[in-house]
Amino acid sequence: MSIHTPSPSEDSGGKTSHPSRRMFGRIAYGAIAVAAIGTATTYSVRAASAKGDLSSNLTLIAPAGAGGGWDGFAREAQQAMRVTRLANNAQVVNIPGAGGTIGLGKFSTMHGQADTLLATGTAMTGGIALNKSPVSFDNTTLLARVAEDYDVLIASADSPYDTIDDVIDAWKKDPKGFVWTGGSAGSVDHLTIAQLALLGDIPASDITYIPKSGGGEAIQTLLSGTTDFASCGFNEVSDQVEAGRVKAIGVAAPERVAGFEDVPTMSEQGYEVTLTNWRGWLGAPDITGEESAQLLEILQKTRDSAEWKDALERNKWTDVWLTGEEFAEFIKEDTSRVEKLLKELGL
Repeated sequence: MSIHTPSPSEDSGGKTSHPSRRMFGRIAYGAIAVAAIGTATTYSVRAASAKGDLSSNLTLIAPAGAGGGWDGFAREAQQAMRVTRLANNAQVVNIPGAGGTIGLGKFSTMHGQADTLLATGTAMTGGIALNKSPVSFDNTTLLARVAEDYDVLIASADSPYDTIDDVIDAWKKDPKGFVWTGGSAGSVDHLTIAQLALLGDIPASDITYIPKSGGGEAIQTLLSGTTDFASCGFNEVSDQVEAGRVKAIGVAAPERVAGFEDVPTMSEQGYEVTLTNWRGWLGAPDITGEESAQLLEILQKTRDSAEWKDALERNKWTDVWLTGEEFAEFIKEDTSRVEKLLKELGL
């Protein structure tokens, strides 16, 4: 697979699991995360675990920069919690880097700090595998999967391709000649393209991919002719689709997206692209069962609020609430699926 101009965060790391190197990795992750927290003026490190009513003071960690998907997810939750008085003093802290694993590395050291939550999702699953992270979901307390959104395959408005079949037929004739774009290497965007390629009998290793920081940059490459196709979160590019600047060829969703019923799903076109960009919450390691139950109650009430339902509609997210053993099993399945696709991509 050819990848151009990869971002600095896309470090594949070493392949050994030697104990001393794993310990070094944990120390390095912790050091980087501490430096990141030092720049967040709204955050103060707590020396002891929270006691009593956790709703009185919650910190929501978005393991990405301001303006990104996790940041938006965390701030929508913060707003819903505040308006409904579920957590009057909820605050959001950004700890960006390495597919969410810098934030995860710091979070894994916050033993018993029940008043802090970490946003998680598909991108973190990929980040853990891609960066050979010394920490994983096992170093946290699984709480809930909350919402998901879907990627959409887009091309320039004057593109001659109107269906997935059109794209696959042309792509097969020149697998490396067609240039794709989307998020960072190993992102949901990249993995969606890989899954589509495999369903079309095209080796994922033949994908020519130019990673970008978001849908806006991806659209610019389409309009300039630098790339042929892009896979982006629908909520990132829906306004451009609606304005007619780009053409939506297929969405990786189980059903057509409300308000864009003229855009067919990939599945109804014969390509069962099942990867979704899910998002949810993790609790700190070693919190008690009582604290975990209290956090789940806060998250459940937030999810049931009118404010959160409005956020789902505005962001074109789908409610996919999942907790307990079912959530744990989902994490295993998601990890296996993502790791297989990364292997196909040679990452």
